[in-house]
Amino acid sequence: MTAIDGSALATALDAQGWALLPRLLDEDACDALAARYDGEGFRSRVVMQRHGFGQGEYKYFAHPLPPPIPALREDLYAALAPLANAWHERLGLAARFPPDHAGFLARCHAAGQSKPTPLLLRYGPGDHNCLHQDVYGDLVFPMQATVLLSRPGEDFSGGEFVLTEQRPRLQSRAEVVPLGKGDAVVFAVRLRPRRGTRGDYRVAMRHGVSTVRAGSRHTLGIILHDAA
Repeated sequence: MTAIDGSALATALDAQGWALLPRLLDEDACDALAARYDGEGFRSRVVMQRHGFGQGEYKYFAHPLPPPIPALREDLYAALAPLANAWHERLGLAARFPPDHAGFLARCHAAGQSKPTPLLLRYGPGDHNCLHQDVYGDLVFPMQATVLLSRPGEDFSGGEFVLTEQRPRLQSRAEVVPLGKGDAVVFAVRLRPRRGTRGDYRVAMRHGVSTVRAGSRHTLGIILHDAA
């Protein structure tokens, strides 16, 4: 697992609402996680078309979370907590975040959000994920990450990771984030501040996946708050 540069991460997230972490996981770690999909260790399975979420499916891990997921959550949280507090201050939101992930999860669990949220997603030909936000309860950490576990152009084609931002009184803007196997994209869950001529304003973010044209695409979702 590659070390995370918190300063570079914060700079990119502040500028554009997302940041790329190249080769966060090596090939063996990607393959091991993708191979878990048909095994045990999950608390629920979601077929997206049944709920209007898109087409494809995903599974939420149960406790105990398998390696390297706990370490990924801890490292990402530690790198992002200072920026999360700065964003909340700029957005005028009261919540502040403790420096370590264990402290934040304790708050989630005390508020009734105790279900683990890391998940594996599997897409086949014709599958896609509609634009959405992963909220799960009143306590929301403002950033999350997705790691691509498959190799684009070999394991699958299509299936690009897509972000949109809705700025006040402007049309939505879309961004396609290029990912290789093992790369992670860190992005805003719901809101991020953006500097304007009259100070900061709120930008609403959504994310999704375009249609997979061929092959099989696996991803790991790392959400830092737990679910109610």
